[in-house]
Amino acid sequence: MEAVISNFRSGRHNQVTNQMILLIDGIDKKEKTKDLMGKKVTWKSPKGKELRGEIIRAHGNKGAVRARFETGMPGQSIGTKVIIK
Repeated sequence: MEAVISNFRSGRHNQVTNQMILLIDGIDKKEKTKDLMGKKVTWKSPKGKELRGEIIRAHGNKGAVRARFETGMPGQSIGTKVIIK
């Protein structure tokens, strides 16, 4: 399954660089995200490095989810695809 990185998790004054908002194809409601909790996520950089994370919770009511990665993600990752296992 694939998803697209939408943005960093952020507030008014802070940006959390190791948590990303993911938009998943075919999921458009919060109820559909319950079976994705705990699944592993992998992002591959253009140089070939893999950063791994985990889906931790839903984000909003339209089917987006939050993923926590092991390290801070680069800004170039926004708009790219991740693989959900």
